[in-house]
Amino acid sequence: MDTIISNIQDFMPYIVIAFSAIILLLLILIIVLFRSLSKVEKKYRKLMRGVNNKNLEEHVISYLDKIDEANKTSEAALEHCSVIEERMKGCVQKVSMIRYKAFEDVGSDLSFSIAILDDNNDGIILTGIYSRNDSTTYAKPVDKGISRYDLSEEELTVLNQAINRVNIH
Repeated sequence: MDTIISNIQDFMPYIVIAFSAIILLLLILIIVLFRSLSKVEKKYRKLMRGVNNKNLEEHVISYLDKIDEANKTSEAALEHCSVIEERMKGCVQKVSMIRYKAFEDVGSDLSFSIAILDDNNDGIILTGIYSRNDSTTYAKPVDKGISRYDLSEEELTVLNQAINRVNIH
């Protein structure tokens, strides 16, 4: 036993230096761990801000409920848009007009034809014929792009122009 103690005493300065180095390394490690812990604590506080006596799970669930509610509202809005889009097909969407001289002895392009159609090419053609003594306006119905009445050249032109208009939905 005396030999062990004398050997330890011989190496005592080296043992003290080794333990001092270990203690210094442990102190550095503790400082690094405290800094990391401080960063984690800041992130935790940032994550938990605004949470009054609720745990994080309840907070996340409340946000998920809000997301579900927003999705339902969005689906309802899309459905409503579909209904409106379907109803709009019956509204005036295609219009074409032409002015022309119906008679050679009248000086200006005062006669006109207007085609007013919906998305299904249903609607009317309005024609106004101007002459020196008279002015006449009449309408012809259009069903799926076809009129059951005879159409003049100008009326056919405005009808075809209106039918060929591109609707952007």
